[in-house]
Amino acid sequence: MSNSRRLIRYSGRGEFSPEIIERAEGSSVFTTDGRELLDFTSGQMSAILGHSHPEIVRCVREQIGRLDHLYSGMLSPPVLELADRLVGTLPDPLESVMFLTTGAEANEAALRMAKLVTGGHEVVSFARSWHGMTQAAASATYSAGRTGYGPGVPGNVALPVPDRFRPGIVDTDGNLDWRRQLDLGFDLVDAQSVGSPAACLVEPILSSGGVVDLPPGYLAALRDKCHERGMLLILDEAQTGLCRTGDWYAFQRDGVVPDILTLSKTLGAGLPLAAVVTSAEIEARAHERGFLFFTTHVNDPLPAAVGTTVLEVLERDGLDRRARELGERLRSGLLELAGRHPVIGDVRGRGLLVGLELVDPSGGEAEKLGAAVTRRCADLGLHMNIVQLPGMGGTFRIAPPLTATDAEIDRGVAILDAALTDATG
Repeated sequence: MSNSRRLIRYSGRGEFSPEIIERAEGSSVFTTDGRELLDFTSGQMSAILGHSHPEIVRCVREQIGRLDHLYSGMLSPPVLELADRLVGTLPDPLESVMFLTTGAEANEAALRMAKLVTGGHEVVSFARSWHGMTQAAASATYSAGRTGYGPGVPGNVALPVPDRFRPGIVDTDGNLDWRRQLDLGFDLVDAQSVGSPAACLVEPILSSGGVVDLPPGYLAALRDKCHERGMLLILDEAQTGLCRTGDWYAFQRDGVVPDILTLSKTLGAGLPLAAVVTSAEIEARAHERGFLFFTTHVNDPLPAAVGTTVLEVLERDGLDRRARELGERLRSGLLELAGRHPVIGDVRGRGLLVGLELVDPSGGEAEKLGAAVTRRCADLGLHMNIVQLPGMGGTFRIAPPLTATDAEIDRGVAILDAALTDATG
């Protein structure tokens, strides 16, 4: 086996996982030395149908033998079919689509479109956001990767995160006062603006930022703040879209339809597929002004065929409902652990995107405890993902596949229980 020293390390100061993964199936990955790891991250938060889903495998085998890649100005039946099917899952006026590869690329395209349509360039995002590693997306990312790379794109401004577990501004009862926080946040946005607002790019649930679910009512208030200033609201549903939260889209809980929606990760169920969706009106205005986002793999037929298969399986198997059921089972199990492990400070999230935050009652570092629990989980056969942010290293992002069984959810909770016992004993 070749040595990993041949590879450029790309995860900040972290290293590659010590295991070499040989194959994956369903909710598990298998190492070259024969170990099975229950995958509670769905790959990179993407494989919502589990690994090597038979219908995805069949689709790829059939489509690659027929049509895989085209000149970027050409269209194909898989792209047209996916566009129709995807729009059919969305509320009006979201009806115009383009397909790309990654979430960063989708956010890049969405921001480029918003700037062209509004004539502005200023972009607002959350202070613990993650939207990608390409230029505009990285400039709207505040959770990591800002030091040492030179200046970002001018006009990017951060909003405080409405985190009820760490409330920055509280009411008389000591609870998060998100309305006052939002007002003050936009006071600062306005103070820094040069009069050229373009867009607000946010996740409905900040995933890399600690699985922070926006309070009910916040998204509608944020939309109003944007529209008052002539800004477009862009929702990044890379991790929350397509049934993971128990709804087809996380924004549905709040009854707020974004001006532009970006999807990735879950749309390809682990394969590189992303989408930008907007209204016919915004699309027409962008086209009139010469919108240019001509890339090598825009609207490629092979991933589009996979996307259609993903949507078919989600709808046929009622995986929005299944995510709610499994999410309730997972949260119930984690809350039971919280009653027995004082180091569990909070359990939060929606559906099968759940955050579990550790605290150290002794006043030590939760990051060290989180790392110890993560290692012990891996030893016992469970792959867990922990937030890689300063001060947030004790927060797990738990996102099993929507196809997981009740028994697999219970097994993961049991392994976590044992790991917590071993790490704190």
